[in-house]
Amino acid sequence: MEQEFMTMIREYERVIYKVCYLYTTPHVTLGDLYQDVVLNLWKAFPKFRGECKTSTWVYRIALNTCISFLRKEKNIPEFITLTGEADRMEEDDETQAMLKQLYRLINRLGQLEKSIVLLYLEEKSYEEIAEITGLTLTNVATKLSRIKDKLRKMNKEE
Repeated sequence: MEQEFMTMIREYERVIYKVCYLYTTPHVTLGDLYQDVVLNLWKAFPKFRGECKTSTWVYRIALNTCISFLRKEKNIPEFITLTGEADRMEEDDETQAMLKQLYRLINRLGQLEKSIVLLYLEEKSYEEIAEITGLTLTNVATKLSRIKDKLRKMNKEE
């Protein structure tokens, strides 16, 4: 079972780091979040029945863990810096600038909105986003449309 768990962690390590990175703040480090997510995955692993995709299960636990971890913090800053992620991307300067802008705007969204955008950017279907977040399919579509409009509006204001 331990080997199977380690294989799963290696396979979804990038996903876990990406989710954790979106919820990193000056008071909550990437390492702390990552460790907490892996611990919760380990605790839940024996109960995983495979009724959903492994990726869905990992996303759900990672998102719930990060959100719960942040709720425990008393002084949560409104903005989260994602420049480190954008700096590591091997894209041309123009693309990198656009990505930095996008991440900066995403950081201004609420927790649920941020989760939905993350899953959308990971090219998850509306059905998968609904399953991971616990929202209805209609609610996901509505929220995603509103989030896109909100991001466009925020971008125009700047």
